Amino acid sequence: MPASVPGRTAPRWGWHRLADSWAFRVVDAAGVRPGELVLDIGAGDGALTAPLLAAGAHVIAVELHAGRRTALRTRFAGSRVTVVGADALELRLPRRPFRVVANPPYSTWAALLRRLMARGSRLHAADLVLPRAVVNRYALGQAPGAERWTRDYVVRRGLMVPRTAFVPPPPRDSAVLVIRRR
Repeated sequence: MPASVPGRTAPRWGWHRLADSWAFRVVDAAGVRPGELVLDIGAGDGALTAPLLAAGAHVIAVELHAGRRTALRTRFAGSRVTVVGADALELRLPRRPFRVVANPPYSTWAALLRRLMARGSRLHAADLVLPRAVVNRYALGQAPGAERWTRDYVVRRGLMVPRTAFVPPPPRDSAVLVIRRR
């Protein structure tokens, strides 16, 4: 299968699309309010973007893959979605308070979390679909840098997301890492 087909993925990229029903559950559990600025990092084809819009958010959909970016722009034309072509780890974070609701590429989770919770970040909340083992380590305060970020953030495990909630299914179950600024 060609890697440039919108909505398709090459196995090396590790993209696992979250089923629509699960995307709505994640957004509902996040408690997104109308008017909030929300980053959907690794937006893919918009599985989380659509329920974020339905919740009334202003969405910045971040997607590196050109074909999926084009599909996002077409799908959400004229809405409160800004599609940004950027690597999740090189993205300039907003200078105003923002939240993240995302199913980011699993290969980026450590660097992404360091970036989101760095000193000076305006992050006020995040709900990230990540491998369950990673979520458990962060929720227990056993992740690298825990002594630094626990001063500013409360971190807990949210929804459990089974591997069957994705297409294609990842090798392990996932969960939502819930981060809230103190």
